Amino acid sequence: MGKDSWRAGNMLYPLPAVMVSCQKKGERPNIITLAWTGTICSDPAMLSISVRPSRFSYDIINESGEFVVNLVPSGLAGACDWCGVKSGRDYDKFKEMKLTEYHSEFIDTPAIDECPVNIYCKVKKIEKLGSHDMFIAEVKGVTVDDRFMDESGRFDMTRADLIVYSHGEYFSLGKKLGKFGFSVKKKSKSSKKRK
Repeated sequence: MGKDSWRAGNMLYPLPAVMVSCQKKGERPNIITLAWTGTICSDPAMLSISVRPSRFSYDIINESGEFVVNLVPSGLAGACDWCGVKSGRDYDKFKEMKLTEYHSEFIDTPAIDECPVNIYCKVKKIEKLGSHDMFIAEVKGVTVDDRFMDESGRFDMTRADLIVYSHGEYFSLGKKLGKFGFSVKKKSKSSKKRK
């Protein structure tokens, strides 16, 4: 067994496959599919998306200063891919994919109602990096589909059936393996007695 050496490249996979909605004032909203996104700060809540300057959505986000990151369930994998392949210059993506605009109190840009999680963002800074520019944004609010709330009032990501992107392919998330800290959690006295 060995390892092959490759030239520098992005192999940090899987990543969330998200549909980012954006809108210039007075114009129809658009959707861009991205995988170059991530959490960058918890207080204040911030995230980033990276977009090629040539993409139609780039100027929309640059001008409006806001966008919505919509997490994608497996049932919308086809729409997610289509919105990444087709350009908003040529298509009304909400209309073509039969998606519904959801208007929140957080920002003017609509979210995608069919997505179980919508993260509303205001751009704080644009970092020019090379092939992509990174929009660094503060999260102004989140909406979640109440169908995926569990009995204890927590959002159940497993039931939301979200998708991820890995090296040119889409996958649905697998089963839950544990939660943060499960590897060091102390066993209760009752479970020790049963041994």
